[in-house]
Amino acid sequence: MGGPADLRRPVRPTMKMPVGRPFPLLVLLVSFVLCGYAGVRLLDGDWFLVALWFVGAAVIHDLVLLPLYSAADRALVKGAGRRRGWVTYVRVPAALSGLLLLVWFPLISGRVSERYAGVAGQSADGYAARWLLVTTVLFGGSAVVCAVRTWRGRPPADGA
Repeated sequence: MGGPADLRRPVRPTMKMPVGRPFPLLVLLVSFVLCGYAGVRLLDGDWFLVALWFVGAAVIHDLVLLPLYSAADRALVKGAGRRRGWVTYVRVPAALSGLLLLVWFPLISGRVSERYAGVAGQSADGYAARWLLVTTVLFGGSAVVCAVRTWRGRPPADGA
């Protein structure tokens, strides 16, 4: 590199789009349009309470939930000791189960059963049982994957 032969070679300019390929940009643009439409429809009614809910959700997440699940994760890693590779097999299903609980909490807790039945025309019964079933399947599947990897002679890595 840097020899006289390199200096005589012609440089071919390559034409690349500075922002990426067209299809992902189109998908991104369509998602922005869809989000804008949803925002306009959502804020059409009582915009103040919706905005207050979004701000409250962000504050609650940052000041309450983030420290709680960070502390739980640190306790899990510390409790695992030298076998930190096993933590992933608990961390992933716990995160997915927690996300499902967060999204479906009003129906899982039964707090909006009457209102849900009035709007959707269906009963809200069974959401807690289904969430527990999905959580059981997630942890069971994670345990099966861990067992298969251990059985094949590929134990989880010691680094998390």
